[in-house]
Amino acid sequence: MNLGRMTDHAGEWLRGTGPQSDIVVSSRVRLARNLAGYPFVNRAASRQRLEVLQRSRQQILEGKLAEDMIWVDINECEPMDRQLLVERHLISRQHAKASDDLPRGVAVGLNESVSIMVNEEDHLRVQVLRSGMQLGEAFEQINHIDDCLEKRLDFAFSKKYGYLTACPTNIGTGIRVSVMMHLPALKLTGEIDKVKRAAKDMHLAVRGMFGEGSDAIGDLFQISNQTTLGRGEQEILADFQHTVVPQIIAYEQQARQALVRQRPALLDDGIWRSWAILNNARLMRTDEVLSLLSQIRLGVTMGRLEKVTMRMLNELFLMTQPAHLQKLMGSDMDPAQRREARATLIRKRLGQS
Repeated sequence: MNLGRMTDHAGEWLRGTGPQSDIVVSSRVRLARNLAGYPFVNRAASRQRLEVLQRSRQQILEGKLAEDMIWVDINECEPMDRQLLVERHLISRQHAKASDDLPRGVAVGLNESVSIMVNEEDHLRVQVLRSGMQLGEAFEQINHIDDCLEKRLDFAFSKKYGYLTACPTNIGTGIRVSVMMHLPALKLTGEIDKVKRAAKDMHLAVRGMFGEGSDAIGDLFQISNQTTLGRGEQEILADFQHTVVPQIIAYEQQARQALVRQRPALLDDGIWRSWAILNNARLMRTDEVLSLLSQIRLGVTMGRLEKVTMRMLNELFLMTQPAHLQKLMGSDMDPAQRREARATLIRKRLGQS
């Protein structure tokens, strides 16, 4: 797979399309599966891990998904290529840490809506990503993929507990439903804690844009279910579709409306100050860029700034990430060089908008 070509376009999670995409950036459904007869990854010997990888790779590529999937051997990837896959949400940060005794790979769909990690925390981590609020569509797609895989692979399953997984919170259906939400108004009005309290009450996890252990930079929050044991897939999905996501969308919409009515100067100052900095700065950190782009995105979705398209913003979200930036520039750069190149790239792109 030519990873360099990935820098030419935004990933599925940043396409900026789909229902309610002004707030719901992306929808994701993930399944954890393990092969019967093998220990979990953290308990398996090197030989067993290699067998799991080879067997899974063969069945994934030879199955009905073969024409849509391309295999990437993580162990053979350069560190920058691994980081590129992380930035595009195709693999986790944990999966990028391959070693000689832990062979890892990922099968990626040509449109990047599907990825299947092999030998992450579980033998298989199947993921479907959709832009905007498309949990139902993502579930239907992953359910089909799961059915295809289960015809070719024998998964570890207990009649009492359901699918067996390395982490106890995934036992049962093995499903993790999540949405990436852009919540700048709640952050700006100091009401983001309302979301966190509501999430805690509903036993949900609130994380940053790169999942567990990451910060919510750019006002992007990943909200997901924490447990699956004792709950059906449809029940978990319905909670998100009809309760969790609509409630958070309502909170953000109310905060945006309140800013327009009560604090329009604060709203516009954040938008236009961000625009000025991005168009004039000579050195830019990644986290700084994401925070400023968040304000610009808010301005575009609210019709208060028309100087840039959502497509351009989405591209900048990715192009300014460390691996994407270096791939785009065609050279390895130290942090200082990246800060300068990032600022130059932004000025150039926004000047063309």
